[in-house]
Amino acid sequence: MRMFFLSAAALLIAPIATPAVAQQRQMERVPDRRADEGAGPYRKLVIRGATLIDGTGAPPRGPVDIVIEGNRISSVAGVGTPGLPLEGNRGPRDADHEIDATGMYVMPGFVDNHGHNGDPDKAPNASYGYKLWLAHGVTTVRGVGLYFGPGDQSLSDKARSAANTIVAPRLFAYAALGDVWSGGDVDTPEKARAWVRWAKKTGYDGIKLFNSEPKEATAAAIDEANKLGLGSVAHLGQSGVAEVNARVAGQMGLGTVTHFYGHFESLLKDSSLPRYPSDYNMYDEQDRFYELTQLTEHIFAPGGPEWQAYLREQLDRGVIFNPTFNIYSASRDVMRARNADWHDKFTLPSLAGFFQPSRVSHGSYWYDWTTAKEVAWRKFYGPFMQLVNDYKNMGGKVTLGSDPGYIYQTWGFSYIGEMEMMQEAGFTPLEVIRAATSDGAYEIYRPKKTPAPFGIVRAGMLADLVIAPENPLHNFKTLYGTGFERLGKDGKVERVGGVKYVIKDGIVYDAKALLADVAAMVAENKEAQAK
Repeated sequence: MRMFFLSAAALLIAPIATPAVAQQRQMERVPDRRADEGAGPYRKLVIRGATLIDGTGAPPRGPVDIVIEGNRISSVAGVGTPGLPLEGNRGPRDADHEIDATGMYVMPGFVDNHGHNGDPDKAPNASYGYKLWLAHGVTTVRGVGLYFGPGDQSLSDKARSAANTIVAPRLFAYAALGDVWSGGDVDTPEKARAWVRWAKKTGYDGIKLFNSEPKEATAAAIDEANKLGLGSVAHLGQSGVAEVNARVAGQMGLGTVTHFYGHFESLLKDSSLPRYPSDYNMYDEQDRFYELTQLTEHIFAPGGPEWQAYLREQLDRGVIFNPTFNIYSASRDVMRARNADWHDKFTLPSLAGFFQPSRVSHGSYWYDWTTAKEVAWRKFYGPFMQLVNDYKNMGGKVTLGSDPGYIYQTWGFSYIGEMEMMQEAGFTPLEVIRAATSDGAYEIYRPKKTPAPFGIVRAGMLADLVIAPENPLHNFKTLYGTGFERLGKDGKVERVGGVKYVIKDGIVYDAKALLADVAAMVAENKEAQAK
């Protein structure tokens, strides 16, 4: 019997505790975009006087004017000298709309390469997550899978977003191997290939693997996906990691390893399998999420020759790392995660309830989460982050993914948290922005064998942009929707930051208005629960 995929945040595929209830509940349809939601695209839009961080890794430059015609950038031009007044009547003078971005920072729209949305028990309408993503500058999401369970709206939402009839980032839909279709379990290479062909024909952009099928079926699925131009990403769960770790998956031709699963199993120095305790049960999530931290006690020395050889092999095969550092961050300080600034105003009560300790809700494994367990996680992050940073320094591609909706991670906010943790791992702020933009776009378009049309602020590219009043290279915290508190020059505490505008496909959204919509959803949910 095939088990139901709950999340890419899981270490394995876990069974649903109450399938009857899950089948009864359905996601609501995302509402059509209202006339007052976003403006444009314009015949000609000019962004004036900004400092540009273009997404290639180049240093900031400015002031610049950016001209957008329809949904494409038509020009990016330097327009003056820093510190001197700008000419007030510079061209073009025939714009339908202008944005005065003097003193602000413009970046490519951010790409979240590990997105989920759509769970009626947590957030019954996906517009909640879509608006939070956009409000934090995320203009593209790769859903892996975007929806889980009944009422999969991945492809319809993808089409509606492309047509801009809903308020949502660009959506790329990956389906979990064997999910969605009516052809039964995928337990042979032949069935795996048939399912991948079905996914391609149906309109999916790629496949997600959870390491639950036989090794031969996994290899066949990856091979078929590569032949058909579909992307592949794997959460190499414990149920199959004895046969398919990250090294083996790379040899099979896998595109992306997400999370950390499979990496350290490829680096064990004194055994061929992880050393599980005799009473270990991987269906016990507290056990599972604690014991995995012990993997790094039994690996080859970080930075040593075996470590470097493993990374070199993955680099030679073109494997991309998508670490999702943030999704496990509560494990090292659950009190901090539970009391984050944004929960009261922006986390739905239904989602907050899902986060509470539970043996049923996936990722809510705080049954008796002790200091020792948090210390183990803090230690685990050391080699985990070094592995990813070393890979980047070697030339490997690393991208950002937030895996929201689990373990106290709320949409949008968790993406900015991932930026912060990438910097903690050793990435420079410019490297973080590059990973979040041009490298993220590259990961999506590489299987398609075509250059990405977004991810860089450059003439000819799609107009997906973030405009922020504070310098993110100085402090990523200023990108949080709740802003950042600091002491002002007058000696008083001030709250600054947040994204000002996000532009997706030439349409200009006021990020604060998007946040206000979400706050209203949360308030309405609280009021309904209080009755």
